[in-house]
Amino acid sequence: MHMEKQPGRQVLPRESVLAHAVRLALRALSVSAALGMLGGGALAQEQAAPGEAAMPVPKLQRVEITGSAIKRLESETALPVQIITRAEIEKAGVTTAAELMARVSANVGGLTDGASINVGGDQRGFNSANLRGVGTSSTLVLLNGRRMANFASPGDDAGVDLNNIPAAALQRVEVLLDGASALYGTDAIGGVINFITRKDYQGVELNAYASGTDEGGAGKRTASITAGTGDLATDGYNIFAVVDLQQTDRLRSSQRKFIPNLQIPQRLGHLLSSFTSPANIRLSSAQRTHLQDNGFLLNGQPITNRQINFAIPDCAPPANLYLPKGTGGVDGCTYDYMGDTELYPKTDKQNLLTRGVLKLNNDHQLYAEVALSRSRSYYVGSSARVIGYLDYSKVPQLANAGFDTAVDEDGEPVGRELELRMRLNEAGMRTSQLTSESQRYVVGATGTVGGWDYDVGFNHSVNIVKDRDTHGYVLYDQLLAGIADGRINPFGASGAEGKALLDSIQVNDEVRHARGSMDALDFKASRALMAMGGGDMALAVGGEVRRERTQFRPSALLMSNNINNDDAPEGGKVTSDSRNVQAVYGELLLPFSKQWQAQLSGRYDHYEQVGGALSPKIGLTYMPSKQVLMRASAGKGFRAPSMSDLHRPTVYSSTATLPDPVYCAAENNDYSVCADNWDTRRYSNDKLKPERSRQFSAGLVLEPSEHWTFSFDYWNIKRTDLISEIGDDIILANLSKYGDLVHRDEDGLIDYIELRKENRGAQKAAGIDITADLHGVKTAWGRFGGHLSGTYVLDSKIQTSPGDVFISNLNKFVTDGVVQRWRHTITLDWDNGPYSASLSNTYSSGYDDQNSAINIDDGSVVKSNRVKAYTLWDMSGAYAVSKQFKLRAGIQNMFNTSPPYSNQAYFFLSGYDPSYSDPRGRRFYASANYTFK
Repeated sequence: MHMEKQPGRQVLPRESVLAHAVRLALRALSVSAALGMLGGGALAQEQAAPGEAAMPVPKLQRVEITGSAIKRLESETALPVQIITRAEIEKAGVTTAAELMARVSANVGGLTDGASINVGGDQRGFNSANLRGVGTSSTLVLLNGRRMANFASPGDDAGVDLNNIPAAALQRVEVLLDGASALYGTDAIGGVINFITRKDYQGVELNAYASGTDEGGAGKRTASITAGTGDLATDGYNIFAVVDLQQTDRLRSSQRKFIPNLQIPQRLGHLLSSFTSPANIRLSSAQRTHLQDNGFLLNGQPITNRQINFAIPDCAPPANLYLPKGTGGVDGCTYDYMGDTELYPKTDKQNLLTRGVLKLNNDHQLYAEVALSRSRSYYVGSSARVIGYLDYSKVPQLANAGFDTAVDEDGEPVGRELELRMRLNEAGMRTSQLTSESQRYVVGATGTVGGWDYDVGFNHSVNIVKDRDTHGYVLYDQLLAGIADGRINPFGASGAEGKALLDSIQVNDEVRHARGSMDALDFKASRALMAMGGGDMALAVGGEVRRERTQFRPSALLMSNNINNDDAPEGGKVTSDSRNVQAVYGELLLPFSKQWQAQLSGRYDHYEQVGGALSPKIGLTYMPSKQVLMRASAGKGFRAPSMSDLHRPTVYSSTATLPDPVYCAAENNDYSVCADNWDTRRYSNDKLKPERSRQFSAGLVLEPSEHWTFSFDYWNIKRTDLISEIGDDIILANLSKYGDLVHRDEDGLIDYIELRKENRGAQKAAGIDITADLHGVKTAWGRFGGHLSGTYVLDSKIQTSPGDVFISNLNKFVTDGVVQRWRHTITLDWDNGPYSASLSNTYSSGYDDQNSAINIDDGSVVKSNRVKAYTLWDMSGAYAVSKQFKLRAGIQNMFNTSPPYSNQAYFFLSGYDPSYSDPRGRRFYASANYTFK
């Protein structure tokens, strides 16, 4: 009978050790063969008990491992592959692919639910992986060795949404920590993550999981059912299906004690909002001067700022505060949106995976696979901010100011219209629903012909993203009219007529609809060619043709530019783009001797409109003794620009608070005058060329005893012709070089900054992956094991343009993120009969903060900060009630560790960095698994 293979941890290609481990794994089917949470350590080994008969050694099965198209003993690889088994996923208590990838030390700066929280931003709901920190677009995510359609919503990142991975169906995950463009294609520069599902399941399995947090919010409930029938060997077929349902509750900042403990108003008042309720009045310079000349007093004092609020010093706490050093200034109020915003969205996810295999004869099989998923995220932000206008005569405190007759020093009228910066609490919180739907259909055949192992398949994959404004967004023209005629009160509660108006102009519209699809036909074949000193020379060849399509449809209402806080893209229209891609590749395995082995591979990709390139790679392994394995690889690659890079609609956005050197030169570098959140326009570029890359690695694997395995792998990546925008902070700091990207109005003030995708400069990254495994230690108190997987980064930096100096983000937050020097996961395991337990630790080192945020009221720069290291401890225990029934319970973040304080100004959430830290705090979970065979 064909059984699905449980991958082991053996790294050394030593058949005697591997055979012994397989024998022991078969003898103890109830025990996972792998002990580490992450990495490539060895299979558990133990001596046969005295008097116990040894089981016969089964024939070793050859399987295909990520990083090679040739089937071989899975230990025989020149490339470092981390394998995460199903048992390890269960021990960690994670239920999604995104949670799982957060524990991979090489995954840096991927998109998460927390980091994607914003108001009106693109690519919300996108969860991604980012190996080596070289970009989501350079990490290839596969499902059962084949591609999936990328997240359809246009944006800076191109990649598979991890929400679309059917986590309950996973058998294992293989993480190839080496650039693999030579085998898998152009977006594998950082590495490959291959999610591998069950393929030949019989019986019924029920799983239920529930978790809750210590302080409330972010609770989770999941349920899955797996059912399969048919023995491929005896019945000639197998068909199975997995249904996975998940729900997560939202988490608001008001539910977490660490938010007030961060002291954001005191430390980061300049990152808060000047849109308040009651509204701030933003005077023109002439209006302020007129009031000052006429002895106007506010709170008993002459005004100094253009922004005033008659509610000071009380304002309207707790949301609206009097913070003289905040964005409202000494004469206005400041809104603390971090007092009650969302830290983690409410989500519901449904996944279905079904697979069928039909055995035609002993040499050929047909298979089909269907994967359907839907992930909905409900984003709730602060209430709408509004720039409104009101005649001064309707404000009692200014009714006698005489703005209608006053003139400035040039004799121009001061003007009677007041600009308001108001918070529209009466319209409710801004709420959006983001839906990501995925469909993937694969049909194919596999088998053996004339000594060739072959696999050919057709893959149709679709991702659809729907972004709907559901509440809190209102029609701007009618809102302005309601403010101007007094129905809506900017300074207090509106009357019944005003509230009725707000109810009538609420927007409930699918403002953005994106669809991406991929149709691919691929084949691969491999066979042994001839005997060599260390085994058979083997050859693999393959190819692929695929068509990629993207469609983006903004709604007519969005394009009318009449939704408050949701701007229309410049020149926005329905877009539809497509391209054809062809590729061929080959791989040759050369076992020169029992000590030396080489792996040669190359791939040629051609992208319509962009062009093509050859990506070669060579890998070597040397085994001077049974305890030592040395490996090395080198290769080249290229990454074609994504469809979004080429054809994304223009996006309006704004910078963090930055100084304009030209304006500052005329204002004595007074940041309170010459720093602002400048408008930006982000453009795609259909003239982009591919990025080029070269990477190499060298490693050492040691097995000094039957209980210990160590590995050390150095990796180095360099990309040139980097597809990127120049950071807005870098543009303003280098106007002599990039001044043409800053567009100014007739008065010389910044109108907008042009951020355009170009082939610019280079990127370098290098580091060392370290693993250590302790396995198979049997004592009177049970069996023990442990695993360490860590990444020490030696270099991470970007060059903006050829000839420019490289800017390092290693242990330093630059523009949009940081690459920490050291990250690790440690797992300790114990089992004794029906009982088992696991303790794990994840760690990220501290780093220098962004340290650039500016207070535009007094011109001060945020106090420098170093972000502290972040470490979390998890624990779980399990009890096998019977062979069919298993219970597990655990604690995640046992010590209720809060995200460390950060003054970063890039993400919507302030006070900490949401890209790698978890605001949920201590969580308790329990799960039950019941199997019918």
